[in-house]
Amino acid sequence: MKKEEVPQDPGALGRVTREVCYATDKDGKYTKELSTGWDVKINALDLAWEDIAQRIENARQKVINNEASPVLFFMEKRLMDMTTIAAYTGFWKWQIKKHLKPAVFKKLSDKKLKRYADAFNVSVEDFIHLNVNED
Repeated sequence: MKKEEVPQDPGALGRVTREVCYATDKDGKYTKELSTGWDVKINALDLAWEDIAQRIENARQKVINNEASPVLFFMEKRLMDMTTIAAYTGFWKWQIKKHLKPAVFKKLSDKKLKRYADAFNVSVEDFIHLNVNED
């Protein structure tokens, strides 16, 4: 792409940051050019965030329907996987998998609940009741 063809579409982060793109100058040499955004990329990111929002809502419904524990909801909400949660909590992945079951979750000690709440950056009460405080 030529330097003057680098997209400058207004994006969600266009006012905050810009992205480096490589383009050819008038001599045909590659040069760096800043872009505020590109419609195609903006649309792809919007679709990805819609998918994430749907996964979060599905997880919320599973918890409400007693099909999963709050661990699943906060995993989705905080964009974490088992490995990440294991690193933050000190639990093994197989333990986390068990904790996803409502019956097992209800038997967790306050100490274990606190470890999860700390990992998800919420209080134990908010963790149990799916309350999310966005700071």
